[in-house]
Amino acid sequence: MVSETMPDSDTTSRTLVVACGALARELLELVKINGLKAIDIECLPASYHNSPELIPEAVRQRVTQAKNSYKSIYVGYADCGTGGLLDKVCEELQVERLPGAHCYEFFAGSEHFAEIQDAEIGTFYLTDYLTRHFDRLVVKALWLDRHPELLKDYFGSYTRLVYLAQTNDPEIEKKARDAAERLGLNFETFHTGYGDLGSNIINLEPPTRQRSTGIS
Repeated sequence: MVSETMPDSDTTSRTLVVACGALARELLELVKINGLKAIDIECLPASYHNSPELIPEAVRQRVTQAKNSYKSIYVGYADCGTGGLLDKVCEELQVERLPGAHCYEFFAGSEHFAEIQDAEIGTFYLTDYLTRHFDRLVVKALWLDRHPELLKDYFGSYTRLVYLAQTNDPEIEKKARDAAERLGLNFETFHTGYGDLGSNIINLEPPTRQRSTGIS
Protein backbone atom coordinates (compact mmCIF):
# COMPACT_ATOMS: atom_id res chain seq x y z
CA MET A 1 0.00 0.00 0.00
CA VAL A 2 1.39 3.41 -1.00
CA SER A 3 0.76 6.15 1.51
CA GLU A 4 1.86 9.73 2.06
CA THR A 5 0.62 11.62 5.11
CA MET A 6 2.05 14.87 6.42
CA PRO A 7 4.12 14.11 9.57
CA ASP A 8 2.83 15.28 12.94
CA SER A 9 -0.32 16.69 11.39
CA ASP A 10 -3.88 16.79 12.68
CA THR A 11 -5.66 14.74 10.01
CA THR A 12 -9.09 15.91 11.17
CA SER A 13 -8.56 19.08 9.16
CA ARG A 14 -7.23 17.23 6.12
CA THR A 15 -8.54 15.39 3.04
CA LEU A 16 -7.67 11.76 2.39
CA VAL A 17 -7.62 10.38 -1.14
CA VAL A 18 -8.06 6.58 -1.18
CA ALA A 19 -6.86 5.67 -4.62
CA CYS A 20 -5.82 2.99 -7.09
CA GLY A 21 -2.17 1.99 -6.76
CA ALA A 22 -1.82 2.42 -10.51
CA LEU A 23 -2.21 6.17 -9.92
CA ALA A 24 0.27 6.48 -7.05
CA ARG A 25 3.08 8.15 -9.00
CA GLU A 26 0.76 10.65 -10.69
CA LEU A 27 -1.16 11.54 -7.52
CA LEU A 28 1.96 12.06 -5.42
CA GLU A 29 3.45 14.19 -8.18
CA LEU A 30 0.30 16.32 -8.42
CA VAL A 31 0.32 16.88 -4.66
CA LYS A 32 4.01 17.81 -4.76
CA ILE A 33 4.08 20.18 -7.74
CA ASN A 34 0.89 21.96 -6.68
CA GLY A 35 1.76 22.29 -2.99
CA LEU A 36 -1.42 20.55 -1.83
CA LYS A 37 -0.49 20.57 1.82
CA ALA A 38 -3.89 19.50 3.19
CA ILE A 39 -4.20 16.34 1.09
CA ASP A 40 -2.97 12.87 2.02
CA ILE A 41 -2.67 10.12 -0.58
CA GLU A 42 -3.20 6.47 0.28
CA CYS A 43 -3.22 3.90 -2.50
CA LEU A 44 -4.64 0.40 -2.37
CA PRO A 45 -2.66 -2.39 -4.12
CA ALA A 46 -2.18 -1.81 -7.84
CA SER A 47 -2.85 -5.52 -8.40
CA TYR A 48 -6.56 -4.76 -7.94
CA HIS A 49 -6.35 -3.32 -11.45
CA ASN A 50 -6.61 -6.93 -12.65
CA SER A 51 -9.15 -7.95 -9.99
CA PRO A 52 -11.82 -5.23 -9.97
CA GLU A 53 -14.15 -7.37 -7.88
CA LEU A 54 -11.83 -6.64 -4.92
CA ILE A 55 -12.04 -2.87 -5.24
CA PRO A 56 -15.46 -2.04 -3.70
CA GLU A 57 -14.90 -3.91 -0.44
CA ALA A 58 -11.31 -2.68 -0.10
CA VAL A 59 -12.48 0.90 -0.57
CA ARG A 60 -15.34 0.35 1.89
CA GLN A 61 -12.98 -0.92 4.58
CA ARG A 62 -10.41 1.86 4.22
CA VAL A 63 -12.95 4.68 4.00
CA THR A 64 -14.81 3.32 7.03
CA GLN A 65 -11.57 3.15 9.02
CA ALA A 66 -10.64 6.71 8.13
CA LYS A 67 -14.11 8.28 8.33
CA ASN A 68 -13.69 9.82 11.78
CA SER A 69 -10.07 10.82 11.26
CA TYR A 70 -10.39 13.13 8.26
CA LYS A 71 -12.40 16.20 7.42
CA SER A 72 -13.24 14.66 4.04
CA ILE A 73 -12.42 11.57 1.98
CA TYR A 74 -12.26 11.24 -1.78
CA VAL A 75 -12.08 7.98 -3.76
CA GLY A 76 -9.38 8.05 -6.42
CA TYR A 77 -10.91 5.39 -8.64
CA ALA A 78 -13.10 5.50 -11.70
CA ASP A 79 -15.61 2.65 -11.95
CA CYS A 80 -12.63 0.49 -12.96
CA GLY A 81 -14.62 -2.53 -14.05
CA THR A 82 -16.68 -2.88 -10.85
CA GLY A 83 -19.96 -2.71 -12.76
CA GLY A 84 -21.40 0.04 -10.60
CA LEU A 85 -20.60 -1.68 -7.30
CA LEU A 86 -18.04 0.97 -6.36
CA ASP A 87 -20.68 3.65 -6.91
CA LYS A 88 -22.95 1.85 -4.47
CA VAL A 89 -20.20 1.84 -1.85
CA CYS A 90 -19.50 5.55 -2.43
CA GLU A 91 -23.20 6.36 -2.12
CA GLU A 92 -23.48 4.31 1.06
CA LEU A 93 -20.47 6.02 2.64
CA GLN A 94 -21.34 9.46 1.20
CA VAL A 95 -18.02 9.99 -0.57
CA GLU A 96 -17.24 11.03 -4.14
CA ARG A 97 -15.06 9.23 -6.66
CA LEU A 98 -13.30 10.20 -9.87
CA PRO A 99 -15.74 10.59 -12.77
CA GLY A 100 -15.64 8.15 -15.67
CA ALA A 101 -15.58 4.45 -16.40
CA HIS A 102 -11.81 3.97 -16.11
CA CYS A 103 -8.49 5.81 -15.93
CA TYR A 104 -8.22 6.16 -19.70
CA GLU A 105 -11.23 8.43 -19.69
CA PHE A 106 -10.14 10.83 -16.98
CA PHE A 107 -6.59 11.09 -18.32
CA ALA A 108 -7.84 11.90 -21.83
CA GLY A 109 -10.95 13.79 -20.73
CA SER A 110 -14.41 12.41 -21.43
CA GLU A 111 -14.98 14.25 -24.70
CA HIS A 112 -11.51 13.56 -26.13
CA PHE A 113 -11.64 9.93 -25.04
CA ALA A 114 -15.00 9.46 -26.77
CA GLU A 115 -13.50 10.87 -29.96
CA ILE A 116 -10.53 8.52 -29.76
CA GLN A 117 -12.76 5.54 -29.06
CA ASP A 118 -15.26 6.37 -31.80
CA ALA A 119 -12.48 6.80 -34.35
CA GLU A 120 -11.46 3.16 -33.99
CA ILE A 121 -13.45 0.82 -31.74
CA GLY A 122 -10.77 -1.89 -31.66
CA THR A 123 -8.37 0.14 -29.51
CA PHE A 124 -6.20 -1.13 -26.66
CA TYR A 125 -4.97 1.55 -24.25
CA LEU A 126 -1.82 2.06 -22.22
CA THR A 127 -1.03 4.76 -19.67
CA ASP A 128 2.41 5.53 -18.24
CA TYR A 129 1.81 3.05 -15.43
CA LEU A 130 0.54 0.26 -17.68
CA THR A 131 3.43 0.82 -20.06
CA ARG A 132 6.02 0.62 -17.30
CA HIS A 133 4.48 -2.63 -16.06
CA PHE A 134 3.35 -4.06 -19.42
CA ASP A 135 5.22 -7.34 -19.01
CA ARG A 136 3.74 -8.02 -15.57
CA LEU A 137 0.21 -6.72 -16.09
CA VAL A 138 -0.37 -7.87 -19.65
CA VAL A 139 2.16 -10.41 -20.89
CA LYS A 140 2.54 -12.47 -17.71
CA ALA A 141 -0.97 -11.86 -16.39
CA LEU A 142 -2.43 -13.25 -19.61
CA TRP A 143 0.17 -16.02 -19.81
CA LEU A 144 1.41 -14.78 -23.17
CA ASP A 145 5.00 -15.48 -22.13
CA ARG A 146 4.17 -19.19 -21.74
CA HIS A 147 1.44 -19.50 -24.31
CA PRO A 148 2.04 -17.03 -27.16
CA GLU A 149 -0.66 -18.81 -29.14
CA LEU A 150 -3.19 -17.03 -26.90
CA LEU A 151 -2.26 -13.69 -28.42
CA LYS A 152 -4.83 -13.99 -31.19
CA ASP A 153 -7.54 -15.02 -28.72
CA TYR A 154 -6.94 -11.95 -26.54
CA PHE A 155 -6.07 -9.32 -29.14
CA GLY A 156 -7.46 -10.62 -32.42
CA SER A 157 -10.28 -8.05 -32.37
CA TYR A 158 -7.95 -5.10 -31.70
CA THR A 159 -6.43 -3.02 -34.49
CA ARG A 160 -4.40 -0.35 -32.69
CA LEU A 161 -2.70 0.50 -29.41
CA VAL A 162 -3.10 4.04 -28.10
CA TYR A 163 -0.60 5.28 -25.55
CA LEU A 164 -2.11 8.04 -23.39
CA ALA A 165 1.05 9.75 -22.15
CA GLN A 166 1.12 11.55 -18.83
CA THR A 167 4.76 12.60 -19.34
CA ASN A 168 7.08 13.50 -22.19
CA ASP A 169 9.39 10.54 -21.68
CA PRO A 170 10.94 9.02 -24.84
CA GLU A 171 11.87 5.85 -22.95
CA ILE A 172 8.30 5.15 -21.85
CA GLU A 173 6.98 5.96 -25.32
CA LYS A 174 9.47 3.49 -26.82
CA LYS A 175 8.22 0.82 -24.42
CA ALA A 176 4.64 1.57 -25.50
CA ARG A 177 5.67 1.33 -29.15
CA ASP A 178 7.42 -1.98 -28.46
CA ALA A 179 4.26 -3.23 -26.73
CA ALA A 180 2.19 -2.39 -29.81
CA GLU A 181 4.65 -4.26 -32.00
CA ARG A 182 4.56 -7.26 -29.71
CA LEU A 183 0.77 -7.33 -29.89
CA GLY A 184 0.76 -6.78 -33.65
CA LEU A 185 -1.18 -3.50 -33.40
CA ASN A 186 -0.83 -0.10 -35.01
CA PHE A 187 0.56 2.53 -32.66
CA GLU A 188 -0.56 6.05 -31.75
CA THR A 189 0.37 8.44 -28.95
CA PHE A 190 -1.78 11.14 -27.36
CA HIS A 191 -0.12 13.42 -24.81
CA THR A 192 -2.80 13.95 -22.18
CA GLY A 193 -0.85 15.09 -19.14
CA TYR A 194 -2.81 14.37 -15.97
CA GLY A 195 -6.10 15.43 -17.55
CA ASP A 196 -9.16 15.42 -15.32
CA LEU A 197 -7.18 13.59 -12.64
CA GLY A 198 -5.21 16.78 -12.08
CA SER A 199 -8.16 19.14 -11.94
CA ASN A 200 -10.18 16.84 -9.68
CA ILE A 201 -7.39 16.44 -7.13
CA ILE A 202 -6.42 20.12 -7.21
CA ASN A 203 -10.03 21.15 -6.61
CA LEU A 204 -10.01 19.25 -3.32
CA GLU A 205 -7.92 22.04 -1.81
CA PRO A 206 -8.63 25.79 -2.13
CA PRO A 207 -6.16 27.37 -4.58
CA THR A 208 -3.38 29.45 -3.03
CA ARG A 209 -1.01 29.62 -5.98
CA GLN A 210 -0.71 28.81 -9.65
CA ARG A 211 -1.57 25.14 -10.10
CA SER A 212 -0.25 22.72 -12.73
CA THR A 213 -2.23 19.91 -14.33
CA GLY A 214 -0.07 19.49 -17.39
CA ILE A 215 2.68 17.15 -18.49
CA SER A 216 5.73 17.16 -16.27
